[in-house]
Amino acid sequence: MKLLWKWIAGIVILLILSVVLVTWYYSRNWRPIVEAKLQEVVHNSTGGLYSLKYEDLDLNIGLGNATLSRAELVPDSAVYQKMILLKTAPNNRYHIKIGALKVRRFSLMDVLSSKKLNIKTIVFDEPEIHLMSEYHAFNDTIADKPSQTLYESIKDMFTSINVKDIQVDDIRFKYSKIEEGKSSDISLDKVNIRVHDVLVDETSLADTTRLFYTKMVDVQIPSFEYELPDGFYKAKFKDLRINTRDQNVLFTKVEYAPKMKKVAFFRQKKQNVTMAVLKFDTLRFEKLDFKRFIEDQQTIAAKIQLKNGSVDLFADKRYPKRPINKIGHSPHQELMKLKKLLAIDTVFVDNVSVTYHEFSAKYSKEGAISFDHTHGLLTNVTNDTTRLRNNKYMRADLRAKIMGTGALHAQFGFNMLSKQGFHTYKGMLGTMKATAFNRILRPLLNVEIASGNIHKVAFNMEGNDYKNWGEFRFDYDDLKINLLNKPEKGEEKKAKKLASFLVNEIIINNSNPDADGKYTIGKVDYTRVAEYPFFKTLWQSMLEGIKQCAGISPEREARLMGTANTAQNVVKGTKKVVRDTGKFFKNIFKKKEKEEETDVQEDREEEQK
Repeated sequence: MKLLWKWIAGIVILLILSVVLVTWYYSRNWRPIVEAKLQEVVHNSTGGLYSLKYEDLDLNIGLGNATLSRAELVPDSAVYQKMILLKTAPNNRYHIKIGALKVRRFSLMDVLSSKKLNIKTIVFDEPEIHLMSEYHAFNDTIADKPSQTLYESIKDMFTSINVKDIQVDDIRFKYSKIEEGKSSDISLDKVNIRVHDVLVDETSLADTTRLFYTKMVDVQIPSFEYELPDGFYKAKFKDLRINTRDQNVLFTKVEYAPKMKKVAFFRQKKQNVTMAVLKFDTLRFEKLDFKRFIEDQQTIAAKIQLKNGSVDLFADKRYPKRPINKIGHSPHQELMKLKKLLAIDTVFVDNVSVTYHEFSAKYSKEGAISFDHTHGLLTNVTNDTTRLRNNKYMRADLRAKIMGTGALHAQFGFNMLSKQGFHTYKGMLGTMKATAFNRILRPLLNVEIASGNIHKVAFNMEGNDYKNWGEFRFDYDDLKINLLNKPEKGEEKKAKKLASFLVNEIIINNSNPDADGKYTIGKVDYTRVAEYPFFKTLWQSMLEGIKQCAGISPEREARLMGTANTAQNVVKGTKKVVRDTGKFFKNIFKKKEKEEETDVQEDREEEQK
């Protein structure tokens, strides 16, 4: 019995010794084999574009561990230039440096018996990644011969490679966009990446549950700020999370704004252009097609959410505005002009305030009109003509509080395939005090609404590149307007009061329906001014409806001018005040039927009378 135990112990010791000797042998003799294979795989899988360099390769076959120290994946610029000439060059190149690449728990027996490489964990230490992006038009066309897949590159060595987890922490990432030989860079620090369940075999690339062989990629990018090449704007966010398994992208504290203050912005621009400041607490993409986005730069998603934010637009009338023909530049027409495909099923807007600010050159004050707590949705946001053949309309259904008080509900329909930019818009504004609009009237037009009750505004309009038409209803009462001027005394003060009286009694109907019960409906037929952008054209069209409902007709304006003589006999200088009042109302309602007559011409007519 004692002899039997000796035999058993001897056999176990022999087996252990054999394993140790085999492990030692493979650790020593497989190293040159592995090194050669590594170089071969990198070269073959990239068409010779990349080479692999490293200081040391430590293999421990017994434990199933390997460490590659000071490794570097280097693109060959000469090979890349040759690939450009052959029209086989990719748009993206990578230069990667790694302090250490640690492979843990791989099975040698699986490799020897079935050529399957199974790895539990891969860890990257001190990684630096430089992505160089250079667009080539030939990549937009379908290649006659598909490029070699990763599996085809490794199938002679392995039948499959499976890695359960890859961990990459504190990546230093640099993105360089190269255009016409010039490079613009974006740098990121402390990027964290987790990759789960990587499988490279004969069937994995066709597996729709995987994105480029992976079951999940989770990316976290902390605080980021980037100055745009235009020299005026910067973009930033507090945090970015990407998860390919859930197909979600989440930005927090997103901001797009000028680098300088408002005064400096317009001083440098030297013209009255729109300055934009956009801020959102949350910007989320759901069910984003990452594969199409990465391969073709196409944005295809089920949902986008904009939550808790603000959009502020600024104009400064102290600077000249360059006249530009805006025909064909409506929002839906600009969307159709995008070079890359965009297809969003639904865009959700949740608590976003939109405010337009304008600084008056005449009165040196800033006025604003706001649409607060805007919420609603946009549907079928796409320039994909295939989708649009089934449903050609992009639609928007939005609600807001105008000036923080009046409940506004507006609906838009955009015919995306219309060559003349056909669109519709309808809506309703609920009860509110007209005095709320003094926030924009006082600074910009030096006038205030003394009183007024808006009961309802309803509009149903259609439009294209050249005209807007439709029906406008405006229900109100007790509308009174005061003209605001510098403090004056005596006759001039009396003249201003008379002018305000004439405005309220002659030009504007006090109510709709009026005192006689007559109700006026605006029949809008507005011809677009070519230099007016889309939203200004909408506003001008609705002002046409307001004028009709308020009784601001050419005949009433003529009556006002005819009353000037009487006013002049009563108070010295009143004629000029009344004439200025007429001009003021032309400015309020942006009357564009004909150019105003000059003061000299009006004085001559008065003399003739």
